[in-house]
Amino acid sequence: MRRRGSTPWIYRWSRPLIAGIASIGAVGTGYLTVVKLTEGTAACPTGGCDVVLSSPYATAFGLPLTLFGFLGYLSMIIFAVAPLLVTSPKKKKLRAKLEQWTGLLLFLGGTAMAVFSSYLMYLLAFVIKAVCIYCVVSALLSASLFILSIIGRYWEDLGHLLFSGVVVAIVVLVGTLGVYANINNPQVAESNPYAVTTESGTAEVALAQHLTQQGAKMYGAYWCPHCQNQKQLFGKEASSQIDYVECDPSGEEPRPDLCQTAGIQGFPTWEIEGKLYQGEKTLAELANLSGYQGDRNFTNASEHGH
Repeated sequence: MRRRGSTPWIYRWSRPLIAGIASIGAVGTGYLTVVKLTEGTAACPTGGCDVVLSSPYATAFGLPLTLFGFLGYLSMIIFAVAPLLVTSPKKKKLRAKLEQWTGLLLFLGGTAMAVFSSYLMYLLAFVIKAVCIYCVVSALLSASLFILSIIGRYWEDLGHLLFSGVVVAIVVLVGTLGVYANINNPQVAESNPYAVTTESGTAEVALAQHLTQQGAKMYGAYWCPHCQNQKQLFGKEASSQIDYVECDPSGEEPRPDLCQTAGIQGFPTWEIEGKLYQGEKTLAELANLSGYQGDRNFTNASEHGH
């Protein structure tokens, strides 16, 4: 048996540290879950958080992905503090048993979260191509939990630990790829569930033609609901006349190179007279920004404007 004085400090403090780190993660993912469910706008210094939250990767099984992240962090908190709640000297065996089992669960949970976060970082960098500070912080928190779950206690059988970790990592990776298997299917883009259904009035058509003549561009992604809302404002005929730039490589006639060159960080983004304007805009706002002097009796403004 080790004397308390000779026990490495990390063994004594790993569980409080894990609980603290997981609590930060739970607050962040909880906040993003509320934003996603209420269709709000996340407070994000990079401007890419809403792009990520509105992407098809932000939902799994019809629920916000952040909800699963919240549950993951909550589980890590429970696993970390469970043995610490057993303080009675008469229940040393119970505490030892809890430490053993929850120690393994912390490692397996940390492994799963680290693998999944790594995949999300890949998506951010190479697929969605947006910077979400919450996602990056969450990935760092997950990596910290994974490391602490390993170095935070003494392991007798490292071989069994390695085997368990590899199995969990494979299961998580295969499951993740399965959940997202159809997102990059070109047929998804073709069967866009956000097709424009509103009709265009003469004012909408005139504004769209004016914007095109002025060289204005609308940058967006086929899966972006805010982009579809913007198109609904114009209606079917007018929206088809807008110079729309598809930024997602899996979308129809994509031009991601133009989006990168323009420095697009959120969808939709309007480029009008060399200036970028991020977010949905009312038709009146677009008219003012572009110097439109024509008919402003917009048919869809009262129904879809904000």
